[in-house]
Amino acid sequence: MLNAKDWQHEQERLDLITEKLLSRIAELEPEVTGLSDQVRDIRKRFWEEVTVNTSTDEDFEETFYSIKQQEAVLSERERSHRQRMQRWKSMKRMLPSPYFGRIDFQEDGLSSSEQIYIGVSSFVDEDGMGFLVYDWRTPIASMYYDYSPGAASYETPGGQINGAMMLKRQYQIRDGKLQNLFDTSLTIGDELLQQVLGKGADAQMKSIVATIQKEQNAIIRNDKSRMLIVQGAAGSGKTSAALQRAAYLMYKYRDSLKADQIVLFSPNSMFNSYVSTVLPELGEENMQQTTFQEYLSYWLGSTLRLEDPFDQMEFLLTAKPTQGYEVRLKGIQYKSSEAFLKALQCYALWLGKEGMLFRGISFRDRELISAEQMKSKFYSYDSSIRLANRVVLLRDWLLKELNLLERKEQEAYWVQDELDYLDNDQYAAVYSELLKKYRREEAVFDFTEQYVEAYGEFRGKEQGEENVFDFVEQEEELLRRIIVKEHFKPLKRDVKKLMFIDVIGLYHQLFEDDAPYRKMTNETELPESWREICMLTREKLNRHELFYEDATPFLYLKELVEGARTNTEVRHIFVDEGQDYSPFQYAFLKKLFPRARMTVLGDFSQAIFAQATNLHEADSPLLRLYGEDETSLIRLVRSYRSTREIVEFTKLLLHGGEEIVPFNRSGRKPLLLKVGSGEERATRIIKDITQLKAEGFDSIAVITKTAAESHEAYEALKTKGCEGLRLITKETLTFEKGVMVIPAYLAKGVEFDAVLIYDASSQVYSRESERKLFYTACTRAMHRLLLYALGEWAPYVLELDTSLYELE
Repeated sequence: MLNAKDWQHEQERLDLITEKLLSRIAELEPEVTGLSDQVRDIRKRFWEEVTVNTSTDEDFEETFYSIKQQEAVLSERERSHRQRMQRWKSMKRMLPSPYFGRIDFQEDGLSSSEQIYIGVSSFVDEDGMGFLVYDWRTPIASMYYDYSPGAASYETPGGQINGAMMLKRQYQIRDGKLQNLFDTSLTIGDELLQQVLGKGADAQMKSIVATIQKEQNAIIRNDKSRMLIVQGAAGSGKTSAALQRAAYLMYKYRDSLKADQIVLFSPNSMFNSYVSTVLPELGEENMQQTTFQEYLSYWLGSTLRLEDPFDQMEFLLTAKPTQGYEVRLKGIQYKSSEAFLKALQCYALWLGKEGMLFRGISFRDRELISAEQMKSKFYSYDSSIRLANRVVLLRDWLLKELNLLERKEQEAYWVQDELDYLDNDQYAAVYSELLKKYRREEAVFDFTEQYVEAYGEFRGKEQGEENVFDFVEQEEELLRRIIVKEHFKPLKRDVKKLMFIDVIGLYHQLFEDDAPYRKMTNETELPESWREICMLTREKLNRHELFYEDATPFLYLKELVEGARTNTEVRHIFVDEGQDYSPFQYAFLKKLFPRARMTVLGDFSQAIFAQATNLHEADSPLLRLYGEDETSLIRLVRSYRSTREIVEFTKLLLHGGEEIVPFNRSGRKPLLLKVGSGEERATRIIKDITQLKAEGFDSIAVITKTAAESHEAYEALKTKGCEGLRLITKETLTFEKGVMVIPAYLAKGVEFDAVLIYDASSQVYSRESERKLFYTACTRAMHRLLLYALGEWAPYVLELDTSLYELE
C-alpha cells in the first residue's frame, strides 16, 4: 500500500510535468501561429516574388531557378509549421493525463535504476537530453506490458538490453489531478481495468494504450511475420490491439511508412465510423478504410450488378431449406474454395491453347474487325508467351489496324455529309493550324500574307492561284482527318481498356456443363448438384448480374487473362472479422498487394457467412498462404467486453467454448423472458429500455436475426411509442449512442451497454448453422443481456444449465 509521502511525491512530479507542458505549449503557440501566417503569406505572394521571363534560354533558366528557390522557401516553412503543430498537438493531448504508467528499470552493470514514465506521447526536457515521459511505443516502454517486477529486458536496434524491473506503478490522472495510483505485479492491475471496463459503451472505439495486456502487446509489436493471424474470443480486444498495432508501426517506421500505405478491410461502413477516432487520438493519421464489397464494386464498375454480402446473408437466413437453397449453399462453398481457385488457374492455361472469346469491333453498323480475326491473330502468337502478354500484343495489333482503317475511312461518304455541317469555329481552328504550318515555311511567307488578306472572300469564289487551291485542299483533308479521328476515339479507348475481351463470356463458358468444365480445368471432383449450380450462375450472368460468391473469382479470372492490377505502395493490410472471408478472397488480396504484410483478426466462433475460413486449425488455408515460416498465430481466449455472468452464458452456446476465460467483472445474469404475443413483447421491451436508461445505460441495442425482422421490430416498437429509436441498415454510415434496432450480422465488431435479443425462440433460431449468429448477437452486450421468446426457446438456450440465467 502506498503511503502519503509516496502520493505527495507523485503529485509534485505530476504538477511539475503539467507546468512544463503548459510552458512549452505557451512557447510553441506564437511559433505555430507565426509560421502559419508565413506559409499563408508565401502562398499568397508566391508569384510576386518570381520574375517570369522566357525570352531567351538564359531568361528561362533564371525563371526556373527563381521558382525553385521560392518553392524551397515555402516547403521549408510548411515543414517547420507541420513539425511544430504536431508537437503542439501532442502536448495538448497529453495535458489532461501526461502519463499512465511507470517502471523503475536497472540495467545490468549499472548501480542505479531509471524512472521511466509512460504516456501516449514522448515529452523531452528543455535541453533535449532526458525523457520526462516515454511514448508507449518506444522499445523501453514494452517492458511495462510484458513483465512483472523482476528480471526484464527489451529489444533495441543495437541488441537486447537486460536488467531488472524494480517497480511497476499505474496511475489514473484526470485534468492534471492524480485520482489513483497503485503498484502491481500484473501487466495491468485489476483495479484500473475494472474501472475502464465498467464504463458505458462509446459511440466510437477508444484507445486502450493504458490497459494493453501482454498478449495484446505481442500483436501490436510483431513486425517480423508476413502473415499475423489473431484468433480471439468475442470481446478479447483483437480489433483494439490491431488499431494500436497500426499506430505502433507508423511510429517505428515513421520515415518510411505513411498512413495511406495501410489499408483496413472492415465488415461494414458503420464499423469504419466506429473505429475512426482511435488513430487520431494517438496522434496518427487514419489509415485507408474500406470494405471488401466496396473494393469489388470499384473494380467491377458498371459491367455487372453485384449482390452484396448482406443480401447473400439475408437469403441464407430467410430462405427455406429447399433444393434451391441447398444448391446455392453448395455453390457458395465451392466458389469460395481453394479448389475453385486452382480450377481457374488451370482454365487460364487451357485458354492459352484454345477457347478465348472476343468481341468484334463495329463502326456505323459495319464490323471492322471480327472476333474470329482476333482469335486467329491471338493464337498465331508463340504459345510459350503468357496469356496476359499475348493480350497486350493483340491490343497493340488492334490499335495499328484501327489506325489503318481510320485513314481509309476519311474517304467515306458520311464524312462529306459531316463536313458540310461544320460550324465556323471548327473551320477557323483548322485554318489557324494550317496558317501556323505556312508561317514556318519562309518560302511561302508572301503568299500567306496575301491569303490572310483575301481569306474573308475566298470561300465560294474561284481562286486562280494554285497555292490557294492547294491550301483549300489541305484544309479539307485536315477536316476529314479530324472528323474520322473523333469518331474512332471511343473504339481506340475501348481497345486500350481491353474491352475486346469477352470476360463475361469466358466466365459463363465455365458453367456450360460438367464435361467441358472438367476438360477446361482438370477438375476431377465437382460439388453435388453441379449442373444446378451452373444453371443458377448462367441465369444470373444472362441478366448481367453477379452473385457475391462469384465476384472474386470473376475478377481473378479477369486478371489472369488481362494481367494483374497490383498495388505495390500498400505495405500493411488489416482484415477485421477475418473468419468471414473465403480462402479464395485471401489469395486474391495477396495477389493484389504483393508487397504488403497481412494482419487477420477474427473469431471462428462468429463465422456467420457460408464462405467462412477457419483461422486457427492446423489445416487452415491461411497458414499456407505465406508459408508457416512467415506466419504467426496468436490466440486470445480472455474476454474483456462482457461481465463474467454474460461470458459464462454465451461461451456455452458454442461447442468448445469452454476455453474462453471471462474477466472478473461481475454483473447481473442474462434475463430470459417468455411472452405470449408480439404486442406483449413490444410493451415489455419498451418497459425494459426505460429501466435500462434509468440505470444510466446510453447504448442499447435490440438485435434481430435479419433485416426483415429489424423492420418488423422497429415498426412494432415505434407503434407502441418507443421514442428516439433508430433503425440500423446496411446503408447506415455512422455509429451513434442511443437505442437502436439492428440485425445481428451488422452488429459484428460493435459493443453496447445492453443488448435485447428480439426473438430467441426456436421459430427464429433453430438450425445448427445459426448457432454462431446467435452467439454473435449475445456477445455484443457489455453489462446487460435480455432475451425474449414467443414459444419455445432456441435449442442452444435449452442446452444451457438453468443456473446461468434468470428466468421470468
